[in-house]
Amino acid sequence: MSQGGVAEDGQAKGAALICGSMAFDSIMVFSGRFKDQILPDKIHMLNVSFLVPQLRREYGGCAGNIAYNLRLLGDTGYAMATVGRDFAPYAQWMRDTGVPGDHIKIIDSAHTAQAFITTDLDDNQITAFHPGAMQQSHLNEVGQVLNNTRGIALGIVSPDGRDGMIQHAAQFAAAGIPFIFDPGQGLPMFDGADLRLFIEQATWVTVNEYEWQMLQQRTGWSAADIVRHVQALIVTRGADGSTIYTPQGELAIPPAKPAAVVDPTGCGDAYRAGLIHGLLHGRDWAVTGRIASLMGAIKIAHKGTQNHRFTVTQFKAAFAAAFPDHAGAL
Repeated sequence: MSQGGVAEDGQAKGAALICGSMAFDSIMVFSGRFKDQILPDKIHMLNVSFLVPQLRREYGGCAGNIAYNLRLLGDTGYAMATVGRDFAPYAQWMRDTGVPGDHIKIIDSAHTAQAFITTDLDDNQITAFHPGAMQQSHLNEVGQVLNNTRGIALGIVSPDGRDGMIQHAAQFAAAGIPFIFDPGQGLPMFDGADLRLFIEQATWVTVNEYEWQMLQQRTGWSAADIVRHVQALIVTRGADGSTIYTPQGELAIPPAKPAAVVDPTGCGDAYRAGLIHGLLHGRDWAVTGRIASLMGAIKIAHKGTQNHRFTVTQFKAAFAAAFPDHAGAL
């Protein structure tokens, strides 16, 4: 099943422009289960407190995470984001890990976005998010990047400031750059008309299972409706794998078994980096989906969103072990 990708011979045909957030993630682990602390009949007067003995501060944000994972895969992803006056440690981390920071704009009057994430023993998460400089993401323009950086083959519009997401999607479409629409946690900011326009402008759409239900409710569109506008709709389903809908049919992608289940934070971003890698290299959907699945499995075995490491050679070996029926695909 063809994906209508960017490349045709397995070689990368350029870089990706990743529009989205850069954030500091404060990750806390609650050594219980949220469901045991929340009384269903008292939701209207909710007042709960969770003791979190474990606390880490990590580098995150959708754009940062996707760019980091692409770097591991041997590709170039340019994060385009607005950050605050406190960004210096993150900027140094990007330099240390070889992730380009060319299109990061500092807003001196704001803090970098901050996520406060609490995870329980069932891997459920409660997140509080301060957008900070992310709210100024519309100050970045896709056209400026295209004028200053050669070789941008595709883009992704991931969770960011509302105005920035709207403008960046329109700018990609106007420039004729194929892009993924990845609304993620930003989906509730948009009504049905907004979301239908995003889909009409995009080349591919990716959501998780919960977001997929919301997307259907707000747009009134089914998978069949959406793939009349895009080349693929990708729905991730956690441990159950993912489903890729295309005009040619529906493809079930099996999950890759993780070495351990340690921290789900950032798994979706790792998966999306796998999608972009497959698109840049012209892989078919069966292989692209499995690359993405393995990326999520590798990430979930590590704490934080950017602490996993591997070489391209190691990834190919892991891919062959995880999916022996596609062992020669890479």
